[in-house]
Amino acid sequence: MSDLLELTVDQMGAAGDGTARHDGGPVFLPQTLPGEVVRARIIGKRGEARVAQAEGWLTESPDRVAPPCVHFPTCGGCVLQHWAPAPYAEWKRARLVEALARAGFEDAPVAELVATPRNCRQRADFGLERLPDGRVNIGFHQRGTTALVPMRECHVLLPALVALLPALAETLQHLEGLRRLGSAVINMLSSGPDILLRTDAPLTMPDRRALAALATRVGIPRIAWAGKGAGAEVAAQIGAVRHLLSGTEVVPAPGAFLQASAPGEAAIIAAMLAGLPKKLLGRGNIADLYAGIGTLSIPLAARGRVTAFESLPDAVAALACAAGKGGVKVHAVKRDLDRQPLAGPDLKDFAAVVLDPPYAGAAEQVGLLARAGVPAIVYVSCNPAALAKDTKSLHAAGYRVVAATPVDQFLWSPHLEAVVAFAR
Repeated sequence: MSDLLELTVDQMGAAGDGTARHDGGPVFLPQTLPGEVVRARIIGKRGEARVAQAEGWLTESPDRVAPPCVHFPTCGGCVLQHWAPAPYAEWKRARLVEALARAGFEDAPVAELVATPRNCRQRADFGLERLPDGRVNIGFHQRGTTALVPMRECHVLLPALVALLPALAETLQHLEGLRRLGSAVINMLSSGPDILLRTDAPLTMPDRRALAALATRVGIPRIAWAGKGAGAEVAAQIGAVRHLLSGTEVVPAPGAFLQASAPGEAAIIAAMLAGLPKKLLGRGNIADLYAGIGTLSIPLAARGRVTAFESLPDAVAALACAAGKGGVKVHAVKRDLDRQPLAGPDLKDFAAVVLDPPYAGAAEQVGLLARAGVPAIVYVSCNPAALAKDTKSLHAAGYRVVAATPVDQFLWSPHLEAVVAFAR
């Protein structure tokens, strides 16, 4: 085992770990804060850097606070519960400032962090694990491992979502379709909880009856199931499934992507609309790229005619049906933008483009937007590193940042949502 080192934490790293320097290289120190001096032991590597475990504090930061959750720091869902709100918020805002600076926008007008409250997250992806005695644990994984932390409480999720877990675990205990490992995506929709189970064996008829009994007893409109690599099918349904997006009723597919919280969603929509020009050019046509089920498309329709591009057929169908029934000016188009991004001729009729790409970003698509000279672009990002990489092409093409809003969608995690509006 390595000897103890005395290390001084000089800053917070992008993954939410304190960082120090030793032998000329960076050392990541989980659960430490800037300004702290610790005795630590090197325990591994992360990329080119080393990772150390603090075993004693010689100097503690005045910004250290007591974490509220009994699962911290074992649970990988949160890594920053030990940091006071003010420096935590400033660090998250600084992540957006730094990302835009790396793209070339060094003086971008970045707003203060929009905070989201505790206990408001409406979507969770849980791990399932059958124990040797037959019981089933439900929870999040330990950081960097596949080990499951059985959930007893959560200060991020909606309380109603957490309250479902004991009854779900009891039912899963008797399912033949769950042999060892699985997962459960739970979306809290306007109609109630919507569950997508993935298990390592097929469901039997008794399994389906047990799930139907659970749905009836607890009030779950729909429970869907999918095997490994298979599409979802409804295993039990006792009521209609619906979700309101900006006042329009949508019927999402099982496991559909939702914004993490209703307050976060509202903040993103407000920043997106505020970032658009007050008067759109031409006919006011707007493109929404990576549109999902229409979280952004539907409110955008108040500003102009929206063409929503999405690759998932279920999402396209849900949005098209919702727009048709609700009289919303959205035309949903199935298109895989990673394989077939929109280029010059596709973009000439759009006065503005909004995009909310996946975590890896959309460098090729953003480059084509820059080349086409789209007048206004609003980029909704969940990854500052991808945002920095993608928007270099916008800086090179002469765009400027009109507004940038960091949104703390993922409380106590290192992840950051941001809405950045660009104009030529």
